[in-house]
Amino acid sequence: MTQTRGRLLGIGLGPGDSDLVTVRAARMIGEADVVAYHCARHGRSIALSVAQPYLRDGQIREQLMYPVTTESTDHPGGYRAAMDEFYTDAAQRLAEHLRAGRTVALLAEGDPLFYSSYMHMHKRLAEEFETEIIPGVTSVSASTAAVGIPWVEADEVTTVLPGTLSRAELVARLRGDQAIAIMKLGRTFPTVLAALDDAGLADRALYVERASTSAQRVLPVRDVDPAAVPYFSMIIVPGPRNAVRSPAADAAAAPGEVVVVGLGPGASRWTTPEVTAEIERATDLVGYTTYLDRVVARPDQRVHRSDNRVESERACMALDLAATGAQVVVVSSGDPGVFAMASAVLEMAAEDRWAHVRVRVVPGVTAANAVAAAVGAPLGHDYAVISLSDRLKPWSIIESRLQAALDADLVIAIYNPGSASRTWQVEALRELIIDRVGPDRTVMVGRDVGGPEQSVTVTTAGALVAAQVDMRTLLIVGSSTTAVVARAAGTAVFTSRRYATD
Repeated sequence: MTQTRGRLLGIGLGPGDSDLVTVRAARMIGEADVVAYHCARHGRSIALSVAQPYLRDGQIREQLMYPVTTESTDHPGGYRAAMDEFYTDAAQRLAEHLRAGRTVALLAEGDPLFYSSYMHMHKRLAEEFETEIIPGVTSVSASTAAVGIPWVEADEVTTVLPGTLSRAELVARLRGDQAIAIMKLGRTFPTVLAALDDAGLADRALYVERASTSAQRVLPVRDVDPAAVPYFSMIIVPGPRNAVRSPAADAAAAPGEVVVVGLGPGASRWTTPEVTAEIERATDLVGYTTYLDRVVARPDQRVHRSDNRVESERACMALDLAATGAQVVVVSSGDPGVFAMASAVLEMAAEDRWAHVRVRVVPGVTAANAVAAAVGAPLGHDYAVISLSDRLKPWSIIESRLQAALDADLVIAIYNPGSASRTWQVEALRELIIDRVGPDRTVMVGRDVGGPEQSVTVTTAGALVAAQVDMRTLLIVGSSTTAVVARAAGTAVFTSRRYATD
């Protein structure tokens, strides 16, 4: 006769209030033969106290006591090994009940598959035994309800972070996200607060302690005593649409600011999280039409498009908007400080009428870096960056700088090599290279790098076809130490960092 095997029930209890236990979870708790729960070494269990109204007499209680929580351990394998050993032993204890045909309800605070100890039992038992997971109200839902502010709306993005991440990792993720919840606080709170400050989010972050319980508290993160933060607490950062800032922060932010950002050279993956966050915070987007087409503006954002030849006028518009309290982002391709809008904005901002307007520059991936990466590492040693555009400086200056760079044996990244109205400069560059260093000098031609029409060619000055170079192209002229290596896996170009000396 085959013995009937029991079922494992992962019971989500919700955030702490017994009234937030679902009807199904309450019923399953009452029907179970065994009620299992985790606890620290003091023996008390929040999960068991939440489930108390739904327990019945005669049930077997299975206490799973952690050998360690946040303190250090003398286990030879360290904390992770100690916990793995505990979960394996605990799973075997539950397996004995399941093999005896008993239904085991394993209690989980919040939801069983959301930062819960249940999942460690599930992974060890689900292949052998029938399991059922009863979802629960998460602590995130309870905390956002306690805050009472819409957390995420429309196309905003939600991110949940553990406070146990490093400060640098937290900052990187905070700068790229919109609506945020940070869990696992306690002793991590000072690090989390520092990361929120670094990311510029501390003034709109709210602290929630013991959400949904009679001990619930909600207050700004700056008002929290770091020494009194329990593990069962959370930080909520509402998305930009519903962000609430302190009066002091609003006063400090007035009268708006201009942030000049670089989108990178073409691919959205090269737009940094910090740039994305600045665009999300903006009330106004200013830029050349082609670059603004790469940005998906929200309906409530004002978009100010202009021609590529009116940089000073564009800068003045951005500064005027910021002077009236707007949060303005000026959009550039690549890096805003490399032949782009940062210098134009700062030049105008130097005038007395805009002296009170804050201006910030947020870097981006440069076109030179993108083209270099596409062929290898030609910028591995000293290099110069020169624009061939003679719209703002005479050709005589450009020519003298090219000669100096070639004579100094520098790699040269050539921006703005040609356009519909400038058709002779690339040929003049080619002749200058041949005259100065010979026709065999390596030249890399990158067009629309990161875009749908990307093409990258490694050639020589003698073979360079000037007519094929346009405004969407960037050239890199190698030095005498730039090597082109034919490899089975593909051609690679690099400029050695070692330089021959006398």
